[in-house]
Amino acid sequence: MAKYGGAMGGANMQTLMKQAQKMQEEMQATEKLLDEWEIVGTAGGEAVVVYMNAKKIIDGIEIDKSVIDPEDEEMLEDLVMAAILDGYKKADAVYEEKMGKFNMGGMGGLL
Repeated sequence: MAKYGGAMGGANMQTLMKQAQKMQEEMQATEKLLDEWEIVGTAGGEAVVVYMNAKKIIDGIEIDKSVIDPEDEEMLEDLVMAAILDGYKKADAVYEEKMGKFNMGGMGGLL
């Protein structure tokens, strides 16, 4: 009867644990990169610009004075929303590119 575990089982488990540790370190480094990555969302030919990181944390908005019309606040609201959505779309693409490798196989890419 074959014996399970033993020396070979322990070595395999140790290798697996090292791989998991390495992947966790890589994931933490990537998370930091996403915090620092600058995404720029725009609308209205850059009349509205939204700055955020790849985790969709907005840290600035610029609005060109030419689109500030007190008689048409809805247009400005729409431009701001469009710029935010543009930024979110770009952030999603960066996030998926950088973090997607950690979500494969059900075990963070280990399988």
